[in-house]
Amino acid sequence: MPNGLRKVDHSSLKVNQATIIVLLLAAFIINVPWLVAIVAAFMLVGTGVARPGFLFIYSWLLRPAGVVRPNLLADNPEPHRFAQGFGGVVAAVSALGLLLGATGLGWALTWLVIVLAALNLFAGFCAGCAVYYWLHRLQVPGFSKNPPVGVFPGMRPRA
Repeated sequence: MPNGLRKVDHSSLKVNQATIIVLLLAAFIINVPWLVAIVAAFMLVGTGVARPGFLFIYSWLLRPAGVVRPNLLADNPEPHRFAQGFGGVVAAVSALGLLLGATGLGWALTWLVIVLAALNLFAGFCAGCAVYYWLHRLQVPGFSKNPPVGVFPGMRPRA
């Protein structure tokens, strides 16, 4: 793959984002803070094992049924993992706030995760990925990947 990029199945990422949105919206509508905690746990575990947290829905249900087809693109998986991990941390803090009675803060953070996941799902802009690439540009250790050409116009690859 060009520039050290690997094949990333963007369909699995989209299913993950859609699942996060649906579950967090349900948690808000029916006022179930523990569901926010479960979503956060799946996101954080997924980050730890380097897979979308809700990959099983795509791999075991939607792809085999032909509902969603793979969409393999040359990309870096690390920024997507970072975005999921950061979202997982925000969702975990949200759940903690909700469980401790700070409902305003808890639901505001839940909505932040919903909005950012929706921005990625519907507009194709991954805010967490942008942060990853900005941290790379600032030479922060651990952020080693350049953005694929054309992904973030104006952000030149660092040598």
